[in-house]
Amino acid sequence: MTAGATPQLEGERESGPSALGGTDAVHPSPGADAAQHEALRIHAAYARRCDGETYSLQRPAHRFMIQDQERQMLAALARAGVGALQAARVLEIGCGTGHWLRRMLDWGVGAQRLAGVDLLAERIAAARALCPAPVTLQQADASRLPFACGEFDLVLQSTVFSSILDPAVRRAVAAEMLRVLAEGGVILWYDTAVPNPRNRDVRPVPAREVAALFQGCVVQLRRATLAPPLARRLAGLSPAACLQLQRLPFLRTHLVGTIRRASAR
Repeated sequence: MTAGATPQLEGERESGPSALGGTDAVHPSPGADAAQHEALRIHAAYARRCDGETYSLQRPAHRFMIQDQERQMLAALARAGVGALQAARVLEIGCGTGHWLRRMLDWGVGAQRLAGVDLLAERIAAARALCPAPVTLQQADASRLPFACGEFDLVLQSTVFSSILDPAVRRAVAAEMLRVLAEGGVILWYDTAVPNPRNRDVRPVPAREVAALFQGCVVQLRRATLAPPLARRLAGLSPAACLQLQRLPFLRTHLVGTIRRASAR
C-alpha cells in the first residue's frame, strides 16, 4: 500500500546510528544548527555507550537477535521480489563497523558494489580494518549523502532512525535515501517501533511514522525481534524458548521490511 495511510503489518491487522550533511538533493535539508546539534548529541550518546560486550556475537542474546534479524531481512527482500544481488549496488547508512556490509558479501554482493557511511570517524576506521578494500567507506552525514541521485539499487538502514531524535533530521535522511535510490530500487528497513524507557538516546519509529517519512511509497513491514530484555534473560538458557516467545506479535519490538516508490511496484 502507499504511504499516507498507515502501512499494513503483514500477517497482522492493519492498525489506525548512527548516521547523519548532499548533492542534487530534491528535498529541503534541516537547518544547519539542527543537524549539527543532532550530530553532537549522537556523538555524545555513543561515547556513553561503553559496554561493547552487549553487542558481541559471543553473547547469546545478541547472537540470537542478530541472526534472527538477518533471516527477517532476507525474507523481506524475497517478499519484495528481490532476487540475486550480484549486480546490485548497495549502500548502508549508519554502517558502524561494517557488520552488515560484510554479511552482504555472503548474500552475493560484490565488494566493489558495496558502500557504507557513518557519522563517527572511529567506526569508519574500524570498518576499514574489517572490510575488504574494494568496499567504499566514508564518514558522512546521512542527511547530506555524498552520492549521486539514483546511484544504488538497495539502501539499508538498521536502527539508524531510532537514534535520530530530531524530526526534521529524520525527514532529511529519508529524503536522501530516496534520492540516491535507483529507479526500481528498494530500501531495506529494520528499526525499533517500541519505546525503551531506560534509553533516552533513542526514540521508536512506529509504522505510521515510516509511512509519513516515505510518502508516495509502497511500505511493507512486519513485526520482528523478541523484546531485547527477554532475549537477554533467556537466550543463554533456552534459545528454543526465545523462538517460541517470538511467535507472539506483542513481544516483538521491531519492524522489518521494504520501501519502494509506488511507480516501481
